[in-house]
Order: sequence, then C-alpha cells, then structure tokens
Amino acid sequence: MTPPHPHHPQASAGTTGKGRPRTGGRSHGAAARSIEDHAGAVADLLRRGPWPEREAQWIPLERATGRVLARQVVAEVDLPPFTNSQMDGYAVSAAATAADAGATVVLRAGAPAPAGHVPAQLEPGQAVPVMTGAPMPPGADAVVPVEECEPGGFQPAGRPVRIPAGQSAGRFVRPAGEDVRAGASVLAEGTELTAQAVGVCASLGLREVLVRPALRVGILTTGDEVVPPGAARGPAQIFDANAAILRAALACAPVEVVGSFHVPDDDAALRSLLRERVRAGERAADLWVTSGGISEGAFEVVRKVLSDPGAAEFSEFLHVAMQPGGPQGLAMVEGIPFVCLPGNPVSTWVSAEMFLHPALNTVLGGPPPRVVIRVPSADDLHPLPGRTRVVRAHWDGSAVRRVGGYGSHLLAAAARANALIILPPGADPVPAGSEVAVRLLP
Repeated sequence: MTPPHPHHPQASAGTTGKGRPRTGGRSHGAAARSIEDHAGAVADLLRRGPWPEREAQWIPLERATGRVLARQVVAEVDLPPFTNSQMDGYAVSAAATAADAGATVVLRAGAPAPAGHVPAQLEPGQAVPVMTGAPMPPGADAVVPVEECEPGGFQPAGRPVRIPAGQSAGRFVRPAGEDVRAGASVLAEGTELTAQAVGVCASLGLREVLVRPALRVGILTTGDEVVPPGAARGPAQIFDANAAILRAALACAPVEVVGSFHVPDDDAALRSLLRERVRAGERAADLWVTSGGISEGAFEVVRKVLSDPGAAEFSEFLHVAMQPGGPQGLAMVEGIPFVCLPGNPVSTWVSAEMFLHPALNTVLGGPPPRVVIRVPSADDLHPLPGRTRVVRAHWDGSAVRRVGGYGSHLLAAAARANALIILPPGADPVPAGSEVAVRLLP
C-alpha cells in the first residue's frame, strides 16, 4: 500500500504510527501508475521521514548556497546605505547648471571624492570629481559623466570645467534605500539561497543565516555485475555509474549525501547493511535512494528484502507508465523512507529527474523546478501505447532533436542531452515539425 497522498486512490487506507500505511504493497502485476501519481507518492514518502523533526541550523554564509531559509531575512540597514554616484563624473547642484538649452556653464573643480571616503560639502559654483559608488557630496544632487564635460578627464582642484547646462536633479544618483529600506523583509522564509540571495545577505552584513536542515541521503547501488570505477573488473562486470549519477542529481538540492554503498545480489548483505546503517546516530540518513534490484528477475535483492514485513513497515514495488524507468519502489524502514529506482543507468537518471527532483522541490523548497516548454521536434518520434516515453534530446533554441536511441543502457548518448522530450502514450508516429513538450535540464 502506498503512503496516502492526494493523487492516490487509496488515500484513506489504514495507517500505523506517524500516519504511515500498514505493511502491504502493490506488485508489478497491478495496473501501471501514472507519472503524476508516483511523483506525488514520492513526495509524500519524504514528508513522512524524520527530516521535518530536525531543527533549523545557523550556517556560515559561505556554505549557504543551495540551502533554504528557515526564517525571513529583515534588512537592518538601507540598501544602498548612503546616496552615491552611479557614474564617474562631476557631482553638481542641478540648480547651478540652469541656463539656456544647449549652453554650458563654467564651474570650478573641487577636490576628488573617491569611493570609500566621506566627501566634503559642495561649495557654490563647484563641480566635485566623484567616482562610481562614492557618497554624494552634501549639497550635490546630480552627476554629470566626465565624458560630457570639457576639457576631457578630471581637472585638478580649482580649474574651470564646462558642464552642459540644464542638468536634472537625481541624474545618475543612487538614493539611499532605493533597493530596500531598513526594517523591510528582503528574503522570505522558504527562499532558496541562490548566488544573488547570498549576495543580498552579504550586502546586509550577515555572516550566518538560519536554514532548514539539510536532508541527509544515503545512496545504495546493487548487483553482482557492478564494481566501483577504478576497481578490477571481471569479464562479466561493469563499472558502477549509478552511484555517481545519483550523487550528481542530488548536488543541486539542499541535501547532504552521508554515504554511498554497494551490495551484491545477496539478501543477507542488504539486511546487514540495513541493520548497521539505518540507525547510525548523527550520520543516519533521512532518506535512502537505491538503484537496481526492484524488477521481476530472480536476483532482485531490494524488492525481496524490503517486501519482507520483518524488514519494512511497508513497501510497494510497481510499474509506472513510463519508459525508461517503469519499475519503481517505495518503502519505509524503521521510519526512514526508501525511494527505489531501476538499475539501468539511463533509467536511474530519468527516474531521478521525473520523481526525485520534483519531490525534493516540493518537500524541501529546492532545487528549482524544471522549465517545460512546447517546441517543434526536428525528428520523427515514436510513442508507446499506454506509456509515456521520456526521450533524451538536445534543444538548440529553435528545435529539439533526439539524442541517441531509446534504450535505457545508452548513457554516453544521454550525456549529450540538455532536455527531455515528454512524449504521451500513442500508437502513431509523431512527425518531425510537430510541437512536443520538452523538460529543460540545467
């Protein structure tokens, strides 16, 4: 039985502890679940884990990028904190430049006002050389770019300067508080700390920010046929790409990968790992993401172990109406969610994109959702009856083109993709030139 969520027909099913469903489960023989329903189920599973119970934490601003604010940021100073010049030029009183249109007025140069220094009062008939970002001299209300004045370049103090007449007050002046006033809310609770958001915090003088706890994630790959990159590889073995795929897929989210593990096709090995790692103190994962071992084969270690009521409070292994990435699984082990993805590398990657990425956005507030656009396809495309086909593709700004074949093992071809075509179920080919839905990748 899946965890109840708004999209699922069993949302009223009985539960035990913390609102979790009783042990049970759907098998691969059940009707395929929709992509939308499974995405909702993954998000609900994450909500039922231990992560929401952990406290917010103060962290240094230099480590805050990608994290999510647990409290709004309120400005304690104006931004800008003082009225300053937008240009390198002469700070003047606009009233002192009043004259017929097209004329010039002659003022005398004052002492320069560089950035980072407090300028002197503007004297009558004076034009003060001022640099970009420097405070405006008291009494000045306009800046005339140096290239508009004669002679060219900044003149020594006391020398005459010809200024175009008719300057308007406020020209090339940045007023104090133009960006934000002290006491105003600058960043709302739940804001992801992007580069620009971190910059705002720094400009307000903040050294630390209060953020929601990072979701601690454990990664688990499976299979006798898999060895770590760099290890000795047998003639029937392949290097493990899926651990790296999952770690990279999680890098853009406010998560901390607390461990990456591999188990062979050995039920006892997985049970031993669960005993040792599911409750590992401060380094325990709030979520496990697994790859492989969930389909209908004879050695599906994740499905076999997590389907045992003695190992999991609940589990379900099912098919989603999607290719690649049809086999999927969800489980709860000692209150810890397990999101179980298929083992073919492209299936692992596509599943992380379609299910894990949006669930993390829904539950954590990051990473940002992918943009979906409708654009013409440069190729004929071949949908599948009853299943959505997720096609690796490259978007060049005018059309989208399929990259490589449809096979879920073709990882090198997938590396050239910057988009996914979401091709709805159908029996007839989609001819080149047709508009298709495209999910843009970073």
